[in-house]
Amino acid sequence: MQKALFLDRDGIINIDHGYVSKIEKFEFNEGIFDFLHLFLKNGYILFIVTNQSGIGRGYYTQEDFNVLTQWMLLEFQKKEIVIESVQHCNHAPEENCSCRKPATGMVDAILNKYDIDLKNSWMIGDKQSDIDLAHNSTIEHTIAIGEKRINNSEYRFSTILECQCYLEANQGKIL
Repeated sequence: MQKALFLDRDGIINIDHGYVSKIEKFEFNEGIFDFLHLFLKNGYILFIVTNQSGIGRGYYTQEDFNVLTQWMLLEFQKKEIVIESVQHCNHAPEENCSCRKPATGMVDAILNKYDIDLKNSWMIGDKQSDIDLAHNSTIEHTIAIGEKRINNSEYRFSTILECQCYLEANQGKIL
């Protein structure tokens, strides 16, 4: 079994400008590459789990999402970061699907393909639904990023950089 890092996209990987669907609007969060290298160095595999209701709401298309995702994955590859899988929910909230966070559909899809040790895995997000997804999926460890009040997160930091500094300083105890 492998330990994994599950990441939200908007607000964690990139700055959340609201319904980001074009390469020219995608801005990586400061420190995200070094942050992911820290997890890779400690034996984690990486997954992205992202609600993309902009597709279901008609703000952008599935093709827009696919093009942006392929570009993002290539940018990660240039930095020697492999994302094992990107799972997304393209439904609007009122569709009540089983994949929209905090429902577990995206994590369930990953678990159908990968043998993941959820007890030693992490979820990092910037919304309550990210942390609730972790609890609903039995992902043991959680990190909330940002200024919003998020309940039941094991750790909370204002930025990715702040989180990285803490994890590096406590590497043997946490990761």
